[in-house]
Amino acid sequence: MLVASRMRKNPATATPRDTLAEAAAKMHSGNFRHLPIVDNGKLVGMLSDHDVRQHQGHLTDTRVTGAMTENPITVTPDTTMEEAAEIMLERKIGGLPVVDKDRLVGIITTTDLLGAFVEIFGAAEENTTRIDLMLDPGPPRDLPSATQAIQSAGGEILGLGTYRDRWKDERVYYLVIRADAMKPVMDALEGNGFRVLGIH
Repeated sequence: MLVASRMRKNPATATPRDTLAEAAAKMHSGNFRHLPIVDNGKLVGMLSDHDVRQHQGHLTDTRVTGAMTENPITVTPDTTMEEAAEIMLERKIGGLPVVDKDRLVGIITTTDLLGAFVEIFGAAEENTTRIDLMLDPGPPRDLPSATQAIQSAGGEILGLGTYRDRWKDERVYYLVIRADAMKPVMDALEGNGFRVLGIH
């Protein structure tokens, strides 16, 4: 999944000449916590609500330049969500400006990342369940066989992944499945010899 699919396009911005009070008002009215600072069309800084709070009591007489992070780390629309998440975790920041050919085109935040995470795991869809199970490299307990068993029981696979953790020496897979009833799906998997480790 790319940043372009989850970023907020054309975000609100402030200029270096704005006061922190003006910037804070924009954040409050838009209900967001990060504000890119743009000067003559060029991204020059990033302001967070944390930066604003550090100057409480002096917001009207402090320019944005007195609190913003200059030359902030950026990503592009083609950056993967995983890369953006790694940057945020490593740098302990909650938002990244998205730049394309030196032009600010969006912003991606931890809220957007969490939304993508929920989407990947199918938690936002009705009648979805995540199943942890073991798959073998070949039939009769490989992925095509599991898919056939799930479909025969009226289920649909929405997502597939693996955990870094292992069950003993084997890799654990998760399947996000949509079905009106999960019992027939579970019965079909177990009836075909699959080892189901958990249902979430």
